[in-house]
Amino acid sequence: MPKRAMDGLTESMFYVLMAFCSGPMCGIDAAEYIEEHSHGRMKIGPATLYTILAKFEKEGYIREIEVDGRKRTYEITGKGAKAYEEELCRLRACLADAQNAREVSR
Repeated sequence: MPKRAMDGLTESMFYVLMAFCSGPMCGIDAAEYIEEHSHGRMKIGPATLYTILAKFEKEGYIREIEVDGRKRTYEITGKGAKAYEEELCRLRACLADAQNAREVSR
């Protein structure tokens, strides 16, 4: 069965929602947050970032709260926070499965 567009989050999408969980920000602030909090492992380019922001706004995961020239500030919605928490639970379950598999194979 094919997945719907927002059934799961890519790593980039996960980090974008993680950034907005810390508070309202613009895209540039989100990109800096992601690079800092992934210890430089995840760098998100403008094309990827703005594609995700547009998709998240359309899906109701974030909403625009301020426009200052070209700078747009967004905040996460309840729907976006729920999607983030669900993905966090899914990732924790994946890690637990991997740990359990490792312990069983020893």
